[in-house]
This record gives sequence, structure tokens and C-alpha cells, in this order.
Amino acid sequence: MTDEGLEAEPPQEPVEQGLSLPPELARLPGTERTKRFRPKFRWELIGCGLHGHELVGTDAAGVRTEDHLLVREADGLRWYRCLRCDSWLPLAPPISPPNRFPPGREEITLPLRGRPLRNRYVLRLIALDRVVHFVVLAALGIAIFLFAGHQKDLRGDYLRVLNSLQSSVGFVSSRNGFFREITHLVSLSTTKLYLYGAAFSAYAAINAVEAVGLWREKRWAEYLTFIEVTLLLPLEIYELASKISYLKIGALVINVVVMLYLLWAHRLFGFRGGGSVDRIQHERDTGWGALERATPLTGQLPRLPPVA
Repeated sequence: MTDEGLEAEPPQEPVEQGLSLPPELARLPGTERTKRFRPKFRWELIGCGLHGHELVGTDAAGVRTEDHLLVREADGLRWYRCLRCDSWLPLAPPISPPNRFPPGREEITLPLRGRPLRNRYVLRLIALDRVVHFVVLAALGIAIFLFAGHQKDLRGDYLRVLNSLQSSVGFVSSRNGFFREITHLVSLSTTKLYLYGAAFSAYAAINAVEAVGLWREKRWAEYLTFIEVTLLLPLEIYELASKISYLKIGALVINVVVMLYLLWAHRLFGFRGGGSVDRIQHERDTGWGALERATPLTGQLPRLPPVA
């Protein structure tokens, strides 16, 4: 029974196979009719699209009554339930199965679904953003350290190139644009250069720690990321007020979205009930209880039409 087979049918009304679906089944991922202008991500379907369905018992010789959450038999076929997206897929029983029955609950690791799955994907997107920050900042820090170690030679080379450009081109100036920034950089003392290099390196290290923590879904990483982004917002707004650029606007928008998402969806600092409410919702959307609530009643799997 695929997701498409359930789509567009209201609760407690017959579907094409003449069956009646309970409200819980009608609200499974992918079974609701999407409201116009309000598309809704089905994170479970995205996960199955990326990694395939999570099926168990495909290598079992028989099916027991207690396996009804995972596998059911009808008309010579077995219906295997995806533990992530709740699709029921019909397959022929295996010819030479190595196992007698499907594994028990204690042997199965359930995949994430619902809010926890959404949080994983979004947090990993934020972690990738932190990785980009780390790479850029680390490269800048290394470049500044290298420059500080060879400042005298590089300053002389730069001034010779600048003088050559000014004499040949004429309109090149060290008072504005790109050359102004380079001129300011080569004019700094070695001590200041090392301080700048250390600052960039430390900031890169913070972003690396955030990326690892967010990828592993650690709550302390969410707090660290929120604080770091919030502290830098005034500086980003000041830089944007000084000179507008698409890159600065994009960086500001991304950071504001990250900050608001962490505050709203993850309920940081006690917002919207705090971590206790977040844990309750996490437990509701995971585990065997969530799987049982989304399970169709016995006999509600569709039957294939007879072969002519």
C-alpha cells in the first residue's frame, strides 16, 4: 500500500479498495491532501527517497501474530511496513529464508520520524553552514599567519606592483576599493597581524565545534550556535549599513533564520516550554508507541484484484 494509494481520502470514508481508514492512518506522512500555497515537507518520505525504505522480516520463513506491526500476509503476498514512512509494500515470501521469524522488538533499531527526523535534517544543514564558516575562517587565519611571517618581503613586493600599476594604468588608487584593504593590511604591525590571525583561528575553531555538535544533535551545540550568531548580528548589521552587498545580505538572512529556528523549534532558554516540552514531543514521535499509533487495524490492508 503506497503513499499515493492513500492520498486525497478523508478520514472515515471508503478508499478505492472499499476500506475504511481510521483518523490516525489518514494523517500518516504523505496521506494528507496538501493545502494550496501551503506545501508541507514529508521528512519521512525524503528520508526514504535518500536511503530507501526500512523493512524488516524480508528474510523470515513465517510471520507470527505479534509481527502485525511489521509484516502481514494476504493472498499469497507479504505486506512489509516501512518503519520510517509507514508505506506497506507487497512482496512475495522469500524462497530460502535464513530466519524462522522476523526479529523481535529488542533486536530492531527504529529509524527517526516526525519532529526528530526534521530536526536531524535541519541541524545538519546548519552544521554544513558552520563547516563553510570554518573553512573560510581557517584559510584566512592561516593566510594571515603566513603573511605575518613574511611581511617585509611581501610588503615590498606589493608596493612595487602597486607603483607599477599606478604608473602604467593611472587610475589605480590605494585609497579605495580592493587596494585600500590590501594597503591597510600590509601597513599593520606584525603583532596586530598575529592577533588577527589568532582571532580568525579561534573563531574557526568555535565553528568547527558547533558543526560537530550540531551534526550529532547535541543541545549544547544549539545554545553555542545561537549565542555566537546573536552576538555577531550587530556587527553584521553595522557592516551592511556601511556598504551593502548581496553576500552580506545573504549571510545576515541565513544567520537570522538559524537563530529564529533554534529559538522556536528547539525551545531554547525555556521558550515555548523549554527542553522539557521538547523532550516530550521527541518521545511522542519516536519509539514503538508512535509506530503503534500509526498502525492500520487488522484487515485494513488492501487486497489485490483477482487475476483474469
